[in-house]
Amino acid sequence: MPRYFIQLAYNGANFNGWQIQDNSPNTIQQVLQDKLSMILSETIKVVGCGRTDTGVHAKQFIAHFDFEESLDVHKLVYKLNRITSKDIVIKNIMPIHDSFNARFDAKWREYEYVISTKPNPFLNEFSWYNPTSVDIDLMNQACQLLLTHTNFECFSKVHTQVNNFNCNLMEAYWKQDGELLVFTIKANRFLRNMVRAIVGTLIQVGLQNIDLTQLEEIIASKNRSEAGMSVPAHGLFLTRVVY
Repeated sequence: MPRYFIQLAYNGANFNGWQIQDNSPNTIQQVLQDKLSMILSETIKVVGCGRTDTGVHAKQFIAHFDFEESLDVHKLVYKLNRITSKDIVIKNIMPIHDSFNARFDAKWREYEYVISTKPNPFLNEFSWYNPTSVDIDLMNQACQLLLTHTNFECFSKVHTQVNNFNCNLMEAYWKQDGELLVFTIKANRFLRNMVRAIVGTLIQVGLQNIDLTQLEEIIASKNRSEAGMSVPAHGLFLTRVVY
């Protein structure tokens, strides 16, 4: 059956994440499936490249769906954008080989977490306001330490259904951009809540409440309660997915 690749972006502020949930129809996946099914007059199932939690945004998100007939993809993009929430934008749809899987074929994913160090009314939905002064050099030293590890159970939400807690981290660093403090992290996979927990812990390093030896101990503990707080979701963006 012909398979189609979808590239989209979304403001996650008003959604309960990407993945369909039994107790909430207000997810990106549910909205996209409903609109595609309406346009194509057939029940469509959409597979995403991963899951984002409630309130998390995506500058780039990849999904796929199957449909028996050939489609005018440009017209379909236009129709979807006409009837879908203004918080979701379909950037591209194209035919792709039927063995492609948006979730399992991804080589790596990149997230950014944005902290606003000064109040800004235009960034309320897209950054975490935190005026606290932190030591970025120390936080980047901690990032280098993270890259030497593969098991990140201490940063994972508990009671998740995963086979293991291993992730191959490729990059992790902080950068000051004017009034913004931006954390970038790239890996082959991410655990639930992992990025937000890492950010919360690295902030404590930057405040000199946790030193590098203690960070090693936190990672070794594999205990979520040992790591820092989970920072608010609205500062987190999925920025790139590469195949």
